[in-house]
Amino acid sequence: MNTGITVHCLFFARYAEIVGRTDLELELSRGSTVADAVDRVRSDVAGGHDLPTTPLVARNQQHVKFDSVVEDGDELAFLPPLAGG
Repeated sequence: MNTGITVHCLFFARYAEIVGRTDLELELSRGSTVADAVDRVRSDVAGGHDLPTTPLVARNQQHVKFDSVVEDGDELAFLPPLAGG
């Protein structure tokens, strides 16, 4: 019985520069939260420790809180702060 899930992480702008990639597949335990995914990226991805501890994250194109549970096949977008003029 497979108890893991896979989520697709996307990195934009400065965050893509920090981790040196625009996307990755992340394997997590079933019942994991957005916070768990962020922690894994920060600990397991080269450069990930330079990401903020609480970046803005969208799950399936909707902003979510860190305690939101992720499901198999979800897309998590790591969104850096935007500045405008």
